[in-house]
Amino acid sequence: MFVLNGPTLPIVPRRRRVAAGAAVATAVLLGLASAPVTAAPSTTARTAAGAPEIPAANVKAHLNQLQSIATANGGNRAHGRSGYKASLDYVKSKLDAAGYTTSVQQFTTGGATGYNLVADWPGGDANHVVFSGSHLDSVSAGPGINDNGSGSAGILEVALAVAREGYKPDKHLRFAWWGAEELGMRGSSYYVNQLPSGERSKIDAYLNFDMIGSPNPGYFVYDDDPAVEKVFKDWYAAKGIATEIETEGDGRSDHAPFKNAGIRVGGLFSGADYTKTSAQAQKWGGTAGRAFDSCYHRSCDTTSNIDDKALGTNSSAIAGAVWNLSGGSSTTPPGGTSFESKAAVAIPDAGAAVESPITVSGLTGRAPSALKAGVDIKHTYRGDLVIDLVGPSGRAYRVKPSDGNDSAADVVTTYTVDASAETANGVWKLRVQDVAAQDSGTVAGWKLTF
Repeated sequence: MFVLNGPTLPIVPRRRRVAAGAAVATAVLLGLASAPVTAAPSTTARTAAGAPEIPAANVKAHLNQLQSIATANGGNRAHGRSGYKASLDYVKSKLDAAGYTTSVQQFTTGGATGYNLVADWPGGDANHVVFSGSHLDSVSAGPGINDNGSGSAGILEVALAVAREGYKPDKHLRFAWWGAEELGMRGSSYYVNQLPSGERSKIDAYLNFDMIGSPNPGYFVYDDDPAVEKVFKDWYAAKGIATEIETEGDGRSDHAPFKNAGIRVGGLFSGADYTKTSAQAQKWGGTAGRAFDSCYHRSCDTTSNIDDKALGTNSSAIAGAVWNLSGGSSTTPPGGTSFESKAAVAIPDAGAAVESPITVSGLTGRAPSALKAGVDIKHTYRGDLVIDLVGPSGRAYRVKPSDGNDSAADVVTTYTVDASAETANGVWKLRVQDVAAQDSGTVAGWKLTF
């Protein structure tokens, strides 16, 4: 969160509270408060909206990496410094490996090159975007682990949970990590200013997360848009956690450029250098008379400057809002659900294709983009074989072409197939054909893991 006496941009005035009744009515009119999502069966703890709970340990692991990056780069991750670019590269590598489409946007401010990282999850209605963001830069005085490694790590782990869950949102999901926020929201302002008006109109909501793990935490919710505010407040209420309206950071973080452009915004905040009152300490715990974060913008803003409970709770609240506002369903339960056939099917030499079926039931939504098809085929010359996975729609996905130079025996392996165009439930088939003479074999069995 940038400091008010730094370089300035237009500041959004502080707002008065919105009456609860008006918030509910506005939520209905805007259509943002969607019905709960039914997730696929899994052992992962889930929120009422079907989103997974985000373990604090997962988020903390990213913070440890950001701390190591700062330590190796002069003690900070500030704009224009090597620590910032290394932080961006770390986040980007995680997203690329998870299947996101990432792009890096360059801008110049303060005589140095800055970088924004934007990541899009494939699928969802591109005309309706649910956008989550945080600033990745620190001040030059320290590593910036709460401000704002916490928000950056929180949305990173939520983005990775989207991939792990095989989440299929109805709306398009976008995440961003902004540069040079500490100089006055320079990165996010550049992004919004460069965005064509037609693209701005596609953003249903921008959610901002700047400081979510303060060591003496509070639970503050932005009151910029009543419908988005209600999504967050309902999530905390279901957990028995009281919230307050966030006014301390109004206009001081990356939601301001979006709000100024007419885009609905919302977000969470755990407190900075303001003092926790006795009433707040009674409500949330912690120490009255002390700042929510006494290391705000100081060298002591390290991994020791984090409340793990607040970090995990707020990260899970982010996931709850992302799932709630985007709709959709999860189709890849952690650990996987498997369906197997052990029926032997003879493969004729240079003959017609044979098929081994598996009926899948009890799942919801579409098949994952990383469906696992494990095969066990006994054959004296596997180079003769052509193998397809056939989905319930009848579409064939080629997993193995013939190869006359592959003289080894048997095919015992697992193929990964992007089957997200298929419904999960239905009859799946393994289709195998021997296309050359002199060898034969048997499909000994195969398995699908969702």
